[in-house]
Amino acid sequence: MKINFIDLKAQYQEYKQEIDSEVLEVFTNAQFIGGEKLNTLEKNLATYIGSKYAIGCSSGTDALLLSLMALGIGSGDEVITTPFTFIATAEVIAFLGAKTVFVDIEEDSYNIDPKKIEDVITDKTKLIMPVSLYGQCADMDAINEIASKYDIPVIEDACQSFGATYKDKKSCNLSTIGCTSFFPSKPLGAYGDGGAIFTNDDELAIKIRMLLNHGQNERYKHKYIGINGRLDAVQAAILNVKLKYFDNEVKTRDEIGSRYSELLKDSDVITPKIAEFNSSVFAQYSIRVKDRETMIEKLSLKEIPTAVHYPVPLHLQEAFENLGYKKGDFPISEEVSTQIMSLPMSPYLKQEEQDFIVQAIKGN
Repeated sequence: MKINFIDLKAQYQEYKQEIDSEVLEVFTNAQFIGGEKLNTLEKNLATYIGSKYAIGCSSGTDALLLSLMALGIGSGDEVITTPFTFIATAEVIAFLGAKTVFVDIEEDSYNIDPKKIEDVITDKTKLIMPVSLYGQCADMDAINEIASKYDIPVIEDACQSFGATYKDKKSCNLSTIGCTSFFPSKPLGAYGDGGAIFTNDDELAIKIRMLLNHGQNERYKHKYIGINGRLDAVQAAILNVKLKYFDNEVKTRDEIGSRYSELLKDSDVITPKIAEFNSSVFAQYSIRVKDRETMIEKLSLKEIPTAVHYPVPLHLQEAFENLGYKKGDFPISEEVSTQIMSLPMSPYLKQEEQDFIVQAIKGN
């Protein structure tokens, strides 16, 4: 049985008529940057999340970068985050000349452990940036409480958790700023790169809009040094169509993720643990196995694709060796990184495909 890791083709066929029509309208009107499609998307995103502002941008990475820039993060500043995430989280910190300060993760959620954050706060700490990994939010109330105590802003890296909830509140609207990604494989994906920034702060929203358009406050008048971080109209048009059906896909993702966990509960693998106050969008369905390479090979022989998110924690990456961390500094991240692997996951995964995957894992 040939199984897709993520079935983007099936999704496109589902919405093909509407997507094609919206994209053709962009081509016909020849308004490729900004305009009605982007304005509509931003309004729809803000309504969906419940935030005052939603600002479309060129990628999830740029969403993080622009947010740090808007908060004035730079040389000499320290930013607290997790070492168990995609490199973009810490990459943007280093890019601005600030210092990344890592904190280990919780073993169950794989998100940053709030109980360990306060130990690394110094007078140079200017930001806390938790990651809502694999589609589940970090413990944002606990993080925000610490941040409030020290008067530090919080950016939620929600690049994998758009559509998830934390205590009945939407991811991306849980802190000073929320950032997400619309990379094609994300729960809400474009057909190219894209991202969005969410905030309820008037001044930050104004500044971010300027920063993503070369720092302009009006044409050819530049208040800040900015970047070209705009989201194009084609991607906005596609996302507007997909957003209409997104809640149904989130529901299906939850059903598939829960079914995986139920079917695998009597196996030797460790399944994701979703906190009682959370819902997950299962951006990945990731299990832990003691002998990962053997499991990957076993599934590969049955044409079942897998992926590893993430095999090397950031504190052990060559790019961050200047930070002076060493093996053993973050033992939970290090252990999880040797065991974690992701299974096929999309709203279009059929039950018979899921059964086949589970049977292969169990050795049947």
